[in-house]
Amino acid sequence: MALHQFPEGLLKLLGFSHVLEPDGEWVRMVFDGRDEHAHSNGTIIQGGILTAWMDHAMARAVIARDPTSSIASLEIKASFLARVPPGPSIVTARGVKWGRKIAFLEATVQDEKGQVLVTCSSTGMLVSAG
Repeated sequence: MALHQFPEGLLKLLGFSHVLEPDGEWVRMVFDGRDEHAHSNGTIIQGGILTAWMDHAMARAVIARDPTSSIASLEIKASFLARVPPGPSIVTARGVKWGRKIAFLEATVQDEKGQVLVTCSSTGMLVSAG
């Protein structure tokens, strides 16, 4: 059994598509924003969905650094810079600073052209994946 098994039902609900090739220290993945994720007549992906995308990406960044670790989020701050329409979005995340028990992380949501639409920072407690 693998250390990290992400709940398929949750990932499907969030519109997770796939993980892209590693990009240095960043974990990059694609989420597909669907109509049921949107408000304002289906034109804007809801902020909680976007935050969940980034939270998941930040957890994967922790695992990429240390497969025996996971993270328990202590706080998350999201800044919505522009609307995110339905369709594919690229979510990237990385660890900014690592301590023995605490990690500081960041993530972004970008459109397919690379424009940053949402930014996020998080503080989390590192925990054993077992």
